[in-house]
Amino acid sequence: MLKIGCHLSSAKGFLHMGEEALKIGANTFQFFTRNPRGGKAKELDLSDIAAYRALAEEHHFFPILAHAPYTLNACAADEGLREFARNTMADDLMRLEHIPGSLYNFHPGSHVKQGAKKGIELIASQLNEILSPNQSTTVLLETMAGKGSEVGRSFEELQEILKRVSLPEKMGVCLDTCHVFDGGYDIKGRLNAVLEDFDRVIGLPKLKAIHLNDTMNPLGSHKDRHQKLGEGELGLDAIEQLVNHPQLRELPFYLETPNDLAGYGREIAMVKSLYRAGY
Repeated sequence: MLKIGCHLSSAKGFLHMGEEALKIGANTFQFFTRNPRGGKAKELDLSDIAAYRALAEEHHFFPILAHAPYTLNACAADEGLREFARNTMADDLMRLEHIPGSLYNFHPGSHVKQGAKKGIELIASQLNEILSPNQSTTVLLETMAGKGSEVGRSFEELQEILKRVSLPEKMGVCLDTCHVFDGGYDIKGRLNAVLEDFDRVIGLPKLKAIHLNDTMNPLGSHKDRHQKLGEGELGLDAIEQLVNHPQLRELPFYLETPNDLAGYGREIAMVKSLYRAGY
């Protein structure tokens, strides 16, 4: 079965997100844990969470993906910014225990002239402070496009973080199709080779989720500009390859394309039409 959803606003709570997902044909979704530019999360509504969990069980939802705010920078040069990232992620993971088995995705960060090696060390150190052997949430490093001083621009950089984490079983990777293409990985023309590279460097069992996006920019541009499916440099043929690839097709796909809810519904229907059941 195709596992597909999109990014939804969490402003009205989990039950509302679940109901919106059902309206557009989704069986999972992604949401920001708080304002994407940072700030304090709103109080948990346990009755809302209970209602969502009942809905999700009834309709056989797959794990939802919580996305950390963009402002988190676990490898910032400023200790205060690192502390903000550490506290926010720890709080997010604590709150996610109310929805067991969820995924939590974050951008590794920007080393800000400290160098990638230092950035990797800081990110791994923070993860070792906040991960717990008892948590049910899997934390995902997102593949990045490589703009500026971003860490995570290559599979090798992500693996350097992962190998330093003391609880590797709590970690995974989210592959963003726009980011990796912009980062120089040709998933349009050489998908098998890219996945072989991922498996050699990181290991395909660590790949837990896909951000399914087209891109406005050509291969290796390092720009990170998402586009609607089929309207960018990847195109529908590449999207069809991705969702049907035997090493990817069982993973959950989350749309982050520039869309409103109706647009997401159209894209979900389109991906379903491309997906070959029983392939």
